[in-house]
Amino acid sequence: MLSPSSRIRIKEILSRLAHGNQVTFQERLYINQLADKDQTINSWLRRSRRIQQCEQNSDSIDMFLNDLDLCSTEPNSFYNPNQEDLGDWFTGAPSWVARS
Repeated sequence: MLSPSSRIRIKEILSRLAHGNQVTFQERLYINQLADKDQTINSWLRRSRRIQQCEQNSDSIDMFLNDLDLCSTEPNSFYNPNQEDLGDWFTGAPSWVARS
């Protein structure tokens, strides 16, 4: 469980990340370590990355799809069954996926 001050700090770092402002290496490391352990923080991080990549989108459909948090934050992370093994494709998944 996160303390209120930790939650505020995490959201402030992710807000800076989403808007392309400076984020230190230590802050990125802190966020990534927490995201590996907590599904909620992982979701916040993905959303921040997606906002950063698609900030120019003002289309309501794109905004709606981004809010659903369904797609990957990596622009080239599409599964191709002819060239990739499905098990290898999921190796980059966060550790909490293995528990489900």
